[in-house]
Amino acid sequence: MKYEGTLYRPPSEAYSLIIQVTIGCAHNRCTFCNMYREKTFRVRTKEEIMRDLDEAFNVYGPLVRRVFFADGDALVVKTETLLELLAYVREKFPSIERISSYGTARDVLGKQEAELKALREAGLELIYLGAESGDDRVLEHICKSVTSAELAEAGQKLKRCGLKTSVTLISGIGGRKGIQRHALESARLISEMNPEYASFLTLRLYEGTKMNEEVKRGEMELITPDEIVEELTLFLEHVDSPGTVFRCNHASNYVVLAGTLNRDIPAMLSQLKEAKAGQDYRMEEWRRHI
Repeated sequence: MKYEGTLYRPPSEAYSLIIQVTIGCAHNRCTFCNMYREKTFRVRTKEEIMRDLDEAFNVYGPLVRRVFFADGDALVVKTETLLELLAYVREKFPSIERISSYGTARDVLGKQEAELKALREAGLELIYLGAESGDDRVLEHICKSVTSAELAEAGQKLKRCGLKTSVTLISGIGGRKGIQRHALESARLISEMNPEYASFLTLRLYEGTKMNEEVKRGEMELITPDEIVEELTLFLEHVDSPGTVFRCNHASNYVVLAGTLNRDIPAMLSQLKEAKAGQDYRMEEWRRHI
């Protein structure tokens, strides 16, 4: 198999067969992100992708249980092509347990419900959707090109069509001035979406990104670990999303949380309180290696 450029995948896809359906990200304008800057977006040909699946079968055969469609938003690909690829995956790996993909709200809203239902029936089970925030001011600032209402609509649409959703938010992305709005609006968004999974990463900035330059110029202030705990506390105090599996266990996070909303909210709030009181945060040098 031949991978082009740096490969990215969600933490829960660590043991999945990763197949590049697209190269790069169709949007690729978020001001905090450097993941696909070196790539020019394109959709790979069906023949290229199927060759990769053939090679993977020859090497791994029945060991493959999960497949993840990369790069940034494979759901942008035409439904007809995705259906052919899903069928080919299930043909090559009859013991497959899950097929998943990154997707954007615009990808979801651009497809008819009949298309999404067909993808689910063909084996696509889970869509990873990077919301980053529920605050429209933040979304505009980071050039997400989507509104909170559109994110909620996309999540609700996926749920209606039987597709599971994993929504990612980012602690600190609203800066010091946006702590309260980011927390409360993100809680509202998750409450409206009621996704199967939701998680928080913590903002890490990289050279070459527009947001990093904003911080250097003093136009945006990064928040401290104590303020991140305050932000997460506000979120958990206001979110209402029963059954959502919640994780805050990425390498970027200062405090590791794991639970199910709404059942485990009191325990997670207690954990945040204890971490702040004891200054029990992940060391910065550990967070740099991500």
